Amino acid sequence: MKNVNTQFRTARALLVIAATLVSPAALAATYVLPPADIDLIGAITTVEATHEETLLDIARAHNVGFDDIVSANPDLDPWIPGEGATVVLPTRFILPRAPREGMVLNLPELRMYYYPKPVNGEAPVVVTYPISIGRMDWQTPMGQTKIVKKVRNPSWYPPESIRKEHAEDGDPLPKIVPAGPNNPLGAFAMRLGIPGYLIHSTNKPAGVGMRVTHGCIRMYPEDIEVLFEQIPVGEKVLIINQPYKVGWSLDGLYLEAHQPLEEDAETLGKDMTSVTEMLVAATARRNGPVDWDLVRTIFDSANGVPGRMSESSSGLQDTGEIAVNAL
Repeated sequence: MKNVNTQFRTARALLVIAATLVSPAALAATYVLPPADIDLIGAITTVEATHEETLLDIARAHNVGFDDIVSANPDLDPWIPGEGATVVLPTRFILPRAPREGMVLNLPELRMYYYPKPVNGEAPVVVTYPISIGRMDWQTPMGQTKIVKKVRNPSWYPPESIRKEHAEDGDPLPKIVPAGPNNPLGAFAMRLGIPGYLIHSTNKPAGVGMRVTHGCIRMYPEDIEVLFEQIPVGEKVLIINQPYKVGWSLDGLYLEAHQPLEEDAETLGKDMTSVTEMLVAATARRNGPVDWDLVRTIFDSANGVPGRMSESSSGLQDTGEIAVNAL
């Protein structure tokens, strides 16, 4: 029996280790889906900035959003990090509290998780991408919806409210913006079941990973070009609001904190009640003392990097934690 338990734990460890490994076909985006009771994927890594690079350049090269990389590197100048500067890549994630199916968009995290259906006996994977969402006065709606239409090289029909805003700013828009370099939808658009909202490419990729849109979901052009081919019409889309995520890895319980949406800052950003409830619920299912001082530190910093709150009794080490300790 002891040998069977050891083999089982070893097999689980291999599955979790696989979840830290990136598919070479989709840089820093595709991970083997871990078992249902394990919530972490990816690993924190670092790169050295070259003389001419900005954090914006490094973020796009590694499939990270601008706000993410700035939050993870608070001591670096975003525009001149400096040659040889060590840049932390926040590429470790706690999966959202949501069904592991279809597309899950977590607004405060500015990130999408896509769970494609496995085919031909392939191992299930999760693909994650940075996104932009609607700014405070043009909020992205939440809830369950689906992809109802896919369009290549879409024309843009700006609504009257947006045309009015542009006119007031001295930048009038035509009623129809044809496909091309001046079209903010870029080369690919997927229409949601929520009227008026799209997941689309962009002609301004520098804004990906920020809250800058009129409510639509914006992606890097190279990301949506791949995703567009994979997503079927009818695919489920769940849009959620989870600035704080709690999840287990092999070596313990982790907390990942992001800045709440502006409209939630006065409540979620100052009160740890929701985080406390999540940690209490998680440790009720699996033993592990919580380091509450560390909880407060991660809550206050809200830098998007998962931190370990409680050790596991499994005795197994997590490769993602090794990567964190090596920084």
